[in-house]
Amino acid sequence: MIEQKRCFVVACGGTGGHIFPGLAVAKELKKRGHRVAVWLSGRDIETEAIKGWDGEVLSTGARQLSIKSIPYIIRAFFRCVRGLNRLKPDALLAMGSYSSLPPVLAAQLAKVPVFLHEANSVPGKAVDFLSRFAVCTATSFRETGEWLTEREVCCTGLPVRSDLAGQPKFDEIPDDAFVIFVTGGSQGARRLNQLISQAFVLLKKDNKEKFFVIHQSGKADKEALKALYEKEGIPAMVSAFIPEMGRAYASADFVVARAGASTCFELSSLGKPALLVPLPSAVRNHQHLNASSLVKSGGADEGVQSELTPRSLMRYLDNKMRNRNALAHMSQAIKVLAVENAAELVADEIEKR
Repeated sequence: MIEQKRCFVVACGGTGGHIFPGLAVAKELKKRGHRVAVWLSGRDIETEAIKGWDGEVLSTGARQLSIKSIPYIIRAFFRCVRGLNRLKPDALLAMGSYSSLPPVLAAQLAKVPVFLHEANSVPGKAVDFLSRFAVCTATSFRETGEWLTEREVCCTGLPVRSDLAGQPKFDEIPDDAFVIFVTGGSQGARRLNQLISQAFVLLKKDNKEKFFVIHQSGKADKEALKALYEKEGIPAMVSAFIPEMGRAYASADFVVARAGASTCFELSSLGKPALLVPLPSAVRNHQHLNASSLVKSGGADEGVQSELTPRSLMRYLDNKMRNRNALAHMSQAIKVLAVENAAELVADEIEKR
């Protein structure tokens, strides 16, 4: 008997931390022969992130919740209703963030089964609220279920982009250089950019070892960082957004990053030792809790942003550069969170219900 293929919507707009895991599941469902539509919010960052997806795309126009954004959210809701009426999907998967609100509420109205995925260790406001409408909420971290009592929950891990592993290093990086990859996420991180760039200036003056910087800076800081590195003679690749993240990771000996869930699982999957600097304003301090599992494993260190200085960061990086054996141990230890088939597990949950 031939299995009847179905139609699914994956709503994953907002930041790279929501888009990339959602795309990983969308690609898995499409690989299984299903019709899949990806719904985004329409932000500029999504244009770069969506490259490589050859299926249907809808920009809902969802906005972060505020008094001023209510008319936009209402319009997004009706756009989603029309999209569901046209597609008649068997289920909708929402990956969290504000962009999930209109699609999930529209799915409720259209009686389309809803699945959620929470990337972080602590559920965000959207998932916390919307989980009451969900058939199941998949989680990346086992402890997340403790926040979603009286909800149907399953732990799948966080889907990681399939194009990250097995990529070549960037050609322009010297073979003998110690490579430090800095990423504050797809939109950059102003304070982290300031601290780490000044640390590199000090490292260039005080350290005789050769190093190279890959810096995903976000759009706002790109030109200033490029000018600083050029002025100080620091060899670097600076990009607002790096589409070839697999090559950036492959080139890196060490990573300095925020502790978003996607970053944590990417580091774990690829075995990259890291210094994680959680975003202080993250809801419910979830980035600190994301980082905790990697820190406990011995595969990462955590830095408190308010306590870091350029000089303390310089000393920390200098120590890592001089202790390559310790980095090798960290590389193995950080793999504790890796769930290589997370996209398949999420797809399985959607298919079987």
